[in-house]
Amino acid sequence: MGIFGHLFYPWGLLLQGAAIIHFIRRRPDTYWIYIILFLGPVGAIVYLLAEALPDLGSGQPLKMFQRRKRIGELQGVVQQNPSTGNYEELGDLYLDEGHLAAARNAYERSIAAGAYTTGPFYGRGVAALLMGDAAVALPDLEKTVSKEPDYDFNRAAGLLARAYGETGQMERAEALFRKVTALSTRSETYLDFADLLAREGKKAEAREWAQRVLDKRPNMPGYLKRRERLWFRRAKKVLKQAA
Repeated sequence: MGIFGHLFYPWGLLLQGAAIIHFIRRRPDTYWIYIILFLGPVGAIVYLLAEALPDLGSGQPLKMFQRRKRIGELQGVVQQNPSTGNYEELGDLYLDEGHLAAARNAYERSIAAGAYTTGPFYGRGVAALLMGDAAVALPDLEKTVSKEPDYDFNRAAGLLARAYGETGQMERAEALFRKVTALSTRSETYLDFADLLAREGKKAEAREWAQRVLDKRPNMPGYLKRRERLWFRRAKKVLKQAA
């Protein structure tokens, strides 16, 4: 319980538990877990004020609640009105929640219902790619980029380049990555490109692209730093692997 645990018992355990759960979900700097564990409830309070409170201010928990509520509503709606739009919205919500198989199935149903817009095909391609099915994702991502080259602020093209790389089309992947990174500063795209370069044995350039992600951090406001944590961790991993 830490050196101050006896002063807060039993509420201190609840505070530490809440802080540890938040730490596991958000994965901030590693030193926070030592503060939580060794300073007990006091450390937990400091952590929650420094890390959890700003998350509340960002509105993310409220958005998550609203998203899950809407998923529940749409699950009922599509039973009565299985339209392409309803299934596409459900797929988007599942994708935001990280439920890839459910998202993929919803997009499939949207397409089967007669979807003619780009969204369901792109969503299905994204879900398939993130599930490790690059070959399956490729036609949907190609369809998306051929219709709208800058779709989703150039993320579609970046994911298409990744799919090329994961299906062994290295030259096409690298050429498209170079085109996309000239237009976009998305950390995800930079790191996907770095992964490709590392696989090609171009480790020095891979490190350069990973470092570009980390170089963004000093000038970012706090809320953006929290949002980009996943990419910062991945960039550090790429730097180690490409050393």
